[in-house]
Amino acid sequence: MNSFSLEKLSFTTINELPDGWQNKDYLALLQRMAYDKAEEIPASELKAMCMMSLTDLQPAEAAEVVLGYLFAEQLSDGQLENLSHQMLTEKLWEEYPEFSLHEGFFKATQLLHQAYNGKFPRAEAVRIQLRLTPEQASSLSLLDAAHPEAPMLRLLAQGMPENALLNRLFSDQLAGDSFPEASQILWRMTTLEKDNSHRMVEVVGSAYWLEDFKHAESYLAQTQADRLADQEG
Repeated sequence: MNSFSLEKLSFTTINELPDGWQNKDYLALLQRMAYDKAEEIPASELKAMCMMSLTDLQPAEAAEVVLGYLFAEQLSDGQLENLSHQMLTEKLWEEYPEFSLHEGFFKATQLLHQAYNGKFPRAEAVRIQLRLTPEQASSLSLLDAAHPEAPMLRLLAQGMPENALLNRLFSDQLAGDSFPEASQILWRMTTLEKDNSHRMVEVVGSAYWLEDFKHAESYLAQTQADRLADQEG
């Protein structure tokens, strides 16, 4: 086991992912909607034109365009059509059984909620900044690995109540050495500061899983690497 001292520096609720949508995405959506000469639109106007074009469609039609762009390889036409209607009332970034699609559903809902001024559910994520100090400096390698999400999520979980959703549904994965869903729960993990004695890290994920971390302050926790990550590394 690797022991860390964690200090929560900030906890913020956000409604869109940092850099979740960029100009190349707005341009691609416009082209999917057959917008004439979309490539000639000034960069500063791409988002506004994309939003306007989406709202020229019925909400479910717009949802199908966005989902089709995000999930062209993962979902069939029939699935896209069904999910575009479900998006109007359901929080697919929390409820859909395929975890690997959750971040995309969040991005889609966020964009459509903004375009349609609330017709779609309000998507909420959290952004957490932490300072992590290991008992032994060698433990920092867990946070610098190619796949640090599982060790990080194990540390975060120990700052939440025992009855938090993450602790209840993933107790075996948190205690064990195989947690493949971790990288699909932590959508962003960024090292903000590093030296030989600590790391300052920012993580972003759905409020569905991480909301209970708002009660954490400073605490001690233990973690371990994932077997899969070790094999890949």
